[in-house]
Amino acid sequence: MTTHPVRPPVPPYYTVVFTSVRTEGDNGYGETADRMDELVREIPGFLGLDSARTPGGLGISVGYFRDKDAIEQWRTNMEHQAAQQRGKAEWYESYSVHIAKVERSHGFERG
Repeated sequence: MTTHPVRPPVPPYYTVVFTSVRTEGDNGYGETADRMDELVREIPGFLGLDSARTPGGLGISVGYFRDKDAIEQWRTNMEHQAAQQRGKAEWYESYSVHIAKVERSHGFERG
C-alpha cells in the first residue's frame, strides 16, 4: 500500500482523474483492479498513480502520463476496455473522468 503521493514529474505532463462511487460487494473488482495496475505500468509514458477511497465510498485515482499518446494507449487497451464495460455493468454507481495538462507542479517530503 502506498503511503505517500507520487513525486511530481517534470512538467509538462498529463493527469487522468477517475472519480467513482462503487456498488456494494467486490464481485471480482479487487482482482481486476490489481490487473489494471499491472497493465498501466507497462505503458511507455506512464509516470505513476495515486489512489484513495473515503469511508463513504468516494474513490479518486489520479494517473500521471508523459503525453496524450500514453493516455490513448491506456484508453484503447483491450483488457482495460473490458474492465470499463464490467465497471459500468457491475462495479460503479457513478464515475467521472477528467484529463488535464499539468504545466506546473511541486511537492514536499519531510526529512
